[in-house]
Amino acid sequence: MAKASLQFDFDGARVLVTGGSSGIGLGIASAFRDAGARVTITGTRGGPGDYDTDLKGFDYQQLELRDNAAIAALPAQLGGLDVLINNAGASLPGGGDEWQPEVFAEAVQINLISAFNLARACQPLLAASTLPGGASVVSIASLTSFFAVEVVPGYGAAKAGLVQLTKTLGLSWAKHGIRANAVAAGMVDTRMTAFMKDIEEMNAPIIARTPLKRWGQPADIAAAVLFLSSAASSFTTGQTLLVDGGYSIVG
Repeated sequence: MAKASLQFDFDGARVLVTGGSSGIGLGIASAFRDAGARVTITGTRGGPGDYDTDLKGFDYQQLELRDNAAIAALPAQLGGLDVLINNAGASLPGGGDEWQPEVFAEAVQINLISAFNLARACQPLLAASTLPGGASVVSIASLTSFFAVEVVPGYGAAKAGLVQLTKTLGLSWAKHGIRANAVAAGMVDTRMTAFMKDIEEMNAPIIARTPLKRWGQPADIAAAVLFLSSAASSFTTGQTLLVDGGYSIVG
């Protein structure tokens, strides 16, 4: 039986993945590394040895998304950049209530403002890229970009803003040879969502609504990100691709 497969070649490309130490971020970083890219990941801990995941093969930079000065300083540590993946984010920061104004603002800073600030800081490096198909900014959005989730008003507003920011970057930066796209991730099996899978009352409705009848894996999101960063999507910018097993098409 014939088998269809697709492999991307990012040999020599320089890629930055924020929040690349676990979950979706690690899946994306690993896929780029396996495709030949030099990958830098960020995390909040002091070094790669402070994590319980194997981060060999990555360059590591400590970064706190609340620290705008640190974000502005990061590009100087890279030397060059072809692809920026705005992946890092968090809901209910610090376990706080996003209906409280200060926590709402924190959620927006972590999930939207930091992505804007980092993209803006990296723009000169991306504009200098000679990557086939052009340099790329790919941001990880969410189903909360489109659906209301009552408990996370700040996170949802930020993820919705990320979709709009992607359109504006795509429009504004095309003249610099930079494409901007996003992936709206559905329910993906990570440590952050593990408790939902383990509680049948939460898991069953998710599976029932999802036409493909499974949870996503980080590799599912990574594949979409690599496509959007590659020359195969060189005529695609300002778009958000939903990768959710069909969850969003069910009325």
